[in-house]
Amino acid sequence: MATVTVTTRSQILCYTASFISGVLSQPELRRRLIATLLNLTPITNQLTLKHLNLAADSLERAISLSTPALRSSSLSLAEKLLLPLPEYPVSSFLLSLIRSLSNRPDESATSLLRIFHSSPSLARSEIAPSLYERLFSLHLLPVFWRFDQLRSQILSHDDTGDYSDSDYSSAVLPSAKLLSKMSGDQASKVRELEGEYSEVLDENCRILAEYFKEVLVNRDGDATSISPPLLILKSAAEDGGREKENRKEQIPTEPPPVLQNGRYNPMWSERDASTEFLSSSSSGRSSHSPLYPQRVSPRIPKPPKPSKHWTSPVYLNSPAETVFTLDENLLCSTSDSEAENEEKDKNMALLKPRRSQSQEQMQTVFKESRGSPDSPMADYDNPPPHGNGKQPPPKDFVCPITSNIFDDPVTLETGQTFERKAIEEWFNRGNITCPITRQKLQNTQLPKTNYVLKRLIASWKERNPNSVPPPCESSCEDSADAETVVKTTTMPSTSPNSVITQATVDGMINELRYAINNLYMSEILEESEKAVLQIEKLWRGVNLGVDIHSMLSKPPIINGFVEILFNSVEPQVLQAAVFLLAEMGSRDNAVIQTLTRVDTDVEGIVALFKKGLTEAVVLLYLLNPSDVSLTEMNMVESLISVFSEKEEDLVKMCLKPKTAAVLLLAHITGSSEEIIASSAVKTLFSEKAIGTIVGSLGAEWGEERIAAVEILLRCMQEDGTCRNTIADKVELSPILESFISANDGERFKIVTFFSELVKLNRRTFIEQILHIIKEEGLFSTMHILLIHLQTALQDQCPVMAGLLLQLDLLDEPRKMSIYREEAIDTLISCLRNTDFPATQLAAAETIMSLQGMFSFSGKPLIREVLLKRADTRKSSRSSVPVDQMSTLFPEIEITPEEEKAANDWERKIAFVLVSHELGIVFEALADGMKSRNPQLRSACFTSAAWLVYMLTILPDTGIHGAARVCLLKLFLSKLNSAKDVEDRILSMLALNSFLHFSDGLRDISSYNNDILKGLRELKRSSPLASEMLKVLVKENESTSDIWIHKELIQVECRENGGVLSVICFKDKVFSGHADGSIKVWKLKDNLFHLLQEIQEHTKAVTNLVISESGDRLYSGSLDRTTKIWSIGKTAIHCAQVHDMKDQIHKLVVTNSIACFISQGAGVKVQPLNGESKLLNSNKYVKCLTHANGKLYCGCHDSSVQEIHLATGTVSSIQSGSKKLLGKAYPIHALQIHGELIYAAGSSLDGSAVKIWNNSNYSLVGSLQTGSEVRAMAVSSELIYLGCKGGAVEIWDKKKHSRVDTLQVGTNCKVNCMALDSIEEILVIGTSDGQIQAWGMN
Repeated sequence: MATVTVTTRSQILCYTASFISGVLSQPELRRRLIATLLNLTPITNQLTLKHLNLAADSLERAISLSTPALRSSSLSLAEKLLLPLPEYPVSSFLLSLIRSLSNRPDESATSLLRIFHSSPSLARSEIAPSLYERLFSLHLLPVFWRFDQLRSQILSHDDTGDYSDSDYSSAVLPSAKLLSKMSGDQASKVRELEGEYSEVLDENCRILAEYFKEVLVNRDGDATSISPPLLILKSAAEDGGREKENRKEQIPTEPPPVLQNGRYNPMWSERDASTEFLSSSSSGRSSHSPLYPQRVSPRIPKPPKPSKHWTSPVYLNSPAETVFTLDENLLCSTSDSEAENEEKDKNMALLKPRRSQSQEQMQTVFKESRGSPDSPMADYDNPPPHGNGKQPPPKDFVCPITSNIFDDPVTLETGQTFERKAIEEWFNRGNITCPITRQKLQNTQLPKTNYVLKRLIASWKERNPNSVPPPCESSCEDSADAETVVKTTTMPSTSPNSVITQATVDGMINELRYAINNLYMSEILEESEKAVLQIEKLWRGVNLGVDIHSMLSKPPIINGFVEILFNSVEPQVLQAAVFLLAEMGSRDNAVIQTLTRVDTDVEGIVALFKKGLTEAVVLLYLLNPSDVSLTEMNMVESLISVFSEKEEDLVKMCLKPKTAAVLLLAHITGSSEEIIASSAVKTLFSEKAIGTIVGSLGAEWGEERIAAVEILLRCMQEDGTCRNTIADKVELSPILESFISANDGERFKIVTFFSELVKLNRRTFIEQILHIIKEEGLFSTMHILLIHLQTALQDQCPVMAGLLLQLDLLDEPRKMSIYREEAIDTLISCLRNTDFPATQLAAAETIMSLQGMFSFSGKPLIREVLLKRADTRKSSRSSVPVDQMSTLFPEIEITPEEEKAANDWERKIAFVLVSHELGIVFEALADGMKSRNPQLRSACFTSAAWLVYMLTILPDTGIHGAARVCLLKLFLSKLNSAKDVEDRILSMLALNSFLHFSDGLRDISSYNNDILKGLRELKRSSPLASEMLKVLVKENESTSDIWIHKELIQVECRENGGVLSVICFKDKVFSGHADGSIKVWKLKDNLFHLLQEIQEHTKAVTNLVISESGDRLYSGSLDRTTKIWSIGKTAIHCAQVHDMKDQIHKLVVTNSIACFISQGAGVKVQPLNGESKLLNSNKYVKCLTHANGKLYCGCHDSSVQEIHLATGTVSSIQSGSKKLLGKAYPIHALQIHGELIYAAGSSLDGSAVKIWNNSNYSLVGSLQTGSEVRAMAVSSELIYLGCKGGAVEIWDKKKHSRVDTLQVGTNCKVNCMALDSIEEILVIGTSDGQIQAWGMN
């Protein structure tokens, strides 16, 4: 067996696509191939045959259709018919055509290769001989080689001696004549060998087909990651039944003969009467002759010593007949990987269009075997003709007869394509075979033009206007001598100066030969260094152009320059070597390929660059290393250091070192690996290199400008705080020049850069930059943007439309603007395009950013602005006031000019958005709010809230109804269901805007039951909620239908005695009981879940207080202690115990000071770590509360006092009363809510509850109830009174009217009450040990 060479995925796709395109372009050929496959495939099932015919008809119909939808439907039908069928060759062939038309090249190629696996003989002889020739035959050279040797052995054993003549094999004889010269035994053996040859070819075709499939599946592009299979060189019968995998053959050392027509078959047959053999005779050939180009091993120059490798000392300017040999070590690869690369290069060379694969390989071997006395670089005679960035045409675009690009291509039935005029001449000469395959043609009439190929060629020419024509065959392939090159390019002249000029040129050429010889041959370092300097001098001083380049670009010479780089320490020499390598590399990509074949070469150049050889950065750029390798070599800081170098101190090169550094940095920051790009950007920030990159925006070379744009764009996306620095220093005119000449991808980068740049926190500055973008430049930026927008990709449209709209609105909006209409249409279209979710999100975010206010880092502040507006006391119809803008932009001073600019812009942009096509933007935003993508939902919701709010500021243009119809229900749902409080506030702000519409109040009132609950929950978060409640709850409307409560849960704790204290904190409820226990509850799903019960007090727990920090619970007890508890997620733990010396009946804690009521008179004030003191000692205090450093006391004699804790000063709010008939009327409950004081007790004058103003102690109201109030809770809207008879009265806080009564028991009294944080749940503790929870319905 023998190992095949590596084939890349792109090669397989190229060859299969070429074959299939030829079949698709020729109906007659296509039908003939399908008919052949049907006839040669044994199909007995009539249903299967019917499905195949239907699939073939559907394919033909699809090819004839011009409508994409109908074509796709026909192709889909055909594929569905074929998939359930067995893998017949005909079904595989049809599938390959169908998948090619469906733009699935991988699957198409796989289906085509399946024919070579199932019926290899049929595939290579009848169906796809051209594909077999181009894809398979190259890998079968060892097979051809071996069977040619076997045939030769048979022919050599002839009695007559006719075949043993050394010149016999060079005779051009038809195979029939050869057969006539053989004996009967020889003919029999040859025919047996032919049968074996066919079997071996079939088996190897199957092996290769499987290998090609594996390569196609491997999408990482590394063909070497798949081990090539072993070719079978013997049939199973010859191996004697042994396993083929266990049998290996030695590959012959002789090359196989080839046919003059480029196809090789070592076995002849009588039907191929045109088969001809080339001469196999040759003069002494070397088994070690290398195939250039290849990288040679680095060698270290050393002092001269006798060398056995030279036959005579020579120089490059020696006469042509001088003969010498090279050290074999210099002609071999430095590693196995290089050998593989060389082999790959040789294989690629075999695929050139103008000569057959086998023929080129044979000619190379024959030329080496002749022992040509050329120079050591003789194999590099033909320098790559594609310098200066020119692209050679693909070989499939070149006629194999004329060697020119096709003008009118026609494809024969064999699948080969030719120029029409050339193939006509071929037929006119009487030929009836294909010039390439030598197959006899059934029809010599020329088919129609291959328009598919013609269009591909036209498209390629448009993309490569500077492409070079295909090189013609040269009859002087061995003319590598530099003098010959110069003479052929120098035109003779009759001028008197021409002889002198020619002599000067000849002298320089000789001088150059001598320098190259010393560079390449000398083992003395100093001589090699002088040679480099001399070569540089000649390169710079003589305008010989490509001729000098052709002499220097040989791999051995390139290796000499690399050795100088690695061994010299002279700065001038190193600079010269780098200069020359860079100059050659910029002109010829083959030089770059030579340098990159050895990894250590690149690493060595990097090391030189880091050590201070700044010019090496240009060569590194030309080597095009990957972003990963650049990062691994820590190149970013070294690249930044180039910016500090003075240009006059550096060598003038094909590219400025600073430019190369910028281009490499753009390569790194543009990496698809986020970690690599982010790390590079952070290094740029740390090295303060942003300013230098900004300077590159004004560079002369457009590619450097684009690279600077890419870097700065990535920096702004990584850390937006740099955009202000960029905006201050940027010069936009050069970027606008590049914008005009850039391609589509580069234009989008520039547009994105502009869009990011204008996200500044100063509106006036934003508009200055927008004016520059709009007005500077040679052509209209807006016009170019409009044209580009109409042809841009979907994901690019939102950003471009956003920038175009901003440029159009710099002036006052006109009634009609094509730019504005196109931009808004594009934004709305992208927002509604559900096929592209990323585009939808980009459009929504663009609309958000159009509001025009940004933070210092460039983040849109639309949400923050709206939340500020919702916090205002009044529903202001003006934009953000100055004081609010100062809060949003603390880093700058907001002037009235900035405020006006921001407000004017917001009004303009909102007006054009909502007015477009009668408010169609609201419909698009509503659809986005229903999306499953949370980011899209949020962006559309925020934009919708902003635009609805702006409707209250803008003049009514008849679009209020459209906004209300599209968004009202969505905002109501968001108000009640959103988990984010900010989202609920924004919904409330939008609903409040609807209240200002003519029919808005009526529409919202129909949802009163839904909206009131949400507004009540938001009263603490935003004063706007209270204002909306005032509007929605009319003054003359009965409130009893609004404030309806229902009992949620009731638990019995009779075993713990009465419930003396309850308090709500977050999602927990704490209760203190008469037996000294404390219980922790969680109210969930209308059920009380007991989390913890702890009893560390020995007597009743009379009070529970939450600390102001919210992390501690204080408990006061009749056991004369106060305990401090740490609050955990599910339990509390006692942290401290304080002995208070007296029983605690009521407890208040503020600023680590405990104020409590004991059995005696007055209030005891005791710091938790100090001594106590007695305040208000002449009163018996019944209840306590505190606010703002003041203590409020409700006493037994109905008096209410205010005590200043810092000074001990006592002020009287209500005077006490004497006992009547021995009965006292104490104050049982005292609450402070806002600016009001609420005191509740017994009804002395018919008013059990009195209300005072906290600032001047004036009585502002009372609640007329005959019940004795024992506990009280006050919310934003209601007052809850817990009465002695087991009832809880609910009073409207504003109207002072009773709205409801809750009956919690009959033979009990309400001891304590507490409200949760959102005032939706009331928790009640009773004297008979019940805990109840009531909620608003």
